[in-house]
Amino acid sequence: MSDNGHAGRVAMVTGAGSGIGRACARALAAAGAEVHVVDLDRAAAEQVAAEVGGRAHVADLADPGAVDALPAAVDVLVNNAGFQHVAALPEFPLDTFTRMQQVMVTAPFQLVRNALPHMYARGWGRIVHVSSVHGLRASPYKAGYVTAKHALEGLSKVVALEGAAHGVTSNCVNPGYVDTPLVRAQIADQAAAHGIDESEVVEDVLLRRAALKELIDPEEVAELVRWLCGDHAAHITGASLPMDGGWTAA
Repeated sequence: MSDNGHAGRVAMVTGAGSGIGRACARALAAAGAEVHVVDLDRAAAEQVAAEVGGRAHVADLADPGAVDALPAAVDVLVNNAGFQHVAALPEFPLDTFTRMQQVMVTAPFQLVRNALPHMYARGWGRIVHVSSVHGLRASPYKAGYVTAKHALEGLSKVVALEGAAHGVTSNCVNPGYVDTPLVRAQIADQAAAHGIDESEVVEDVLLRRAALKELIDPEEVAELVRWLCGDHAAHITGASLPMDGGWTAA
């Protein structure tokens, strides 16, 4: 959908070089926002920024200094960047676990902390955290990701409570498995590990607990993110909105 609902607004999307983040950057730009495109991959960030008429920023969100160097004067913040690692707890690398918390918890905290003074001064702000069904449910072998997403849920609620008096909302979007490079890599790994076809991985492994046996389109997630950033969503805050094909209904 193209509209001018965010004309004059400035947005920042992390992990915007591909997948959900790229779809969010496109959706917000189509709605009229100027978009800061943040990604670890320079070529991807610059490509998306050129496409949406935004600005590219290359940053390793595991580096606190790199996070603090990003623009703070934003009206819309979409915390989307993340990555996955699958391993049993006894073999889960400590450095990987730590980096996951830095990218998916500490960086969002820093970005929120840096953006709130601008939002408070304007009396308006929208913060959306792209969490996961794993922010609401656990799966084995994903200690780092599940821990980070549960922490992100808690951060979002605190931001909602503190920001309420200042016109700032904070919400989580909780998709199940989305058709992104991150998920496609998991599918390939699972197919190789189990010796089965990738289509079987999708239906019998990844989506075993979901009612709808299909991957989610990134653009569907982006539309929900965009909708939460509108003036009409002023009373939706501190919420977690599942888009999981019925996973959490069971």
